Amino acid sequence: MSNILVTGGAGYIGSHACKALKAAGYTPVTFDNLVTGWQDAVKFGPFEQGDLLDRARLDEVFAKYQPQAVMHFAALSQVGEAMAEPGKYWRNNVSGSLTLIESAVEAGCLDFVFSSTCATYGDHDNVVLDEDTPQHPLNSYGASKRAIEDILRDFEAAHGLRHVIFRYFNVAGADPEAEVGEFHRPETHLVPLMLDAIEGKRDALTVFGTDYDTPDGTCIRDYVHVCDLVDAHVLGLNWLEQGKGSRVFNLGTGSGFSVREVLDHSRAVTNREVPHVIGPRRGGDCTKLVSGSVRAARELGWTPRRSTLAEMIADAWRWHQSGHYDR
Repeated sequence: MSNILVTGGAGYIGSHACKALKAAGYTPVTFDNLVTGWQDAVKFGPFEQGDLLDRARLDEVFAKYQPQAVMHFAALSQVGEAMAEPGKYWRNNVSGSLTLIESAVEAGCLDFVFSSTCATYGDHDNVVLDEDTPQHPLNSYGASKRAIEDILRDFEAAHGLRHVIFRYFNVAGADPEAEVGEFHRPETHLVPLMLDAIEGKRDALTVFGTDYDTPDGTCIRDYVHVCDLVDAHVLGLNWLEQGKGSRVFNLGTGSGFSVREVLDHSRAVTNREVPHVIGPRRGGDCTKLVSGSVRAARELGWTPRRSTLAEMIADAWRWHQSGHYDR
């Protein structure tokens, strides 16, 4: 079986990707510094602890496993923190990714699947975002991801590094079998925060802003199930294996839901009220982000099969109640 180096494989999306890769016949090799990941999420292949800024450690891992490709998930991703500490994001995300890319090229590993974000687009109100929408990120998280996209293009021109870039919209849900799921410390994502509030594990959920120009005043986001998302990554890997050219794909459903709508669906799934309070807007938050994922459907054959709010919340709820979630 071919080895795939999965950076950030101990994190939320990376651990789901490792499960999908194993199911597809690959051996996922997790490389993670465990700053935001969890070693007990590494269940589907070997684990190598290390930091992306450590070139010698990366070179050692490439030499040991000789991976066919890299799936790069490792990054800092909190918008509020990115606004307050931009240097941290440029150093970790950009310098770390550059070190990884240089190590991969030196090792002759020239297929690269990159976890980017819709945050590279910035705020385009009432526009369905496609891959050609101008990129004007509002914070150093989105800007750092856009910079890595540029680095990949430069390394393709100079060294033949083939890449697939996936720009995610809001990822939610968990493995339906509850082997892995979403767990961050601190937690910043809406669905797990909401479920924590329902279970009394934290104070009431804060809804950040109710004065946006949307039907109910709360932000609108395009939610995609994490299992659908990682299925796209396996398709992206296959795309590169088939010798197709470097490509950018949005990953979302094309439908947006407001924060209030997510709360309403949660009430229906869990049969519990969501304790919540209203807070001010957060800096860096866009009014509406909705994907146009026509390209991924047409070219990759990707279909988001589990990306309904009901299924995403139900799978996340099952993970919360599985006992694995509590650490």
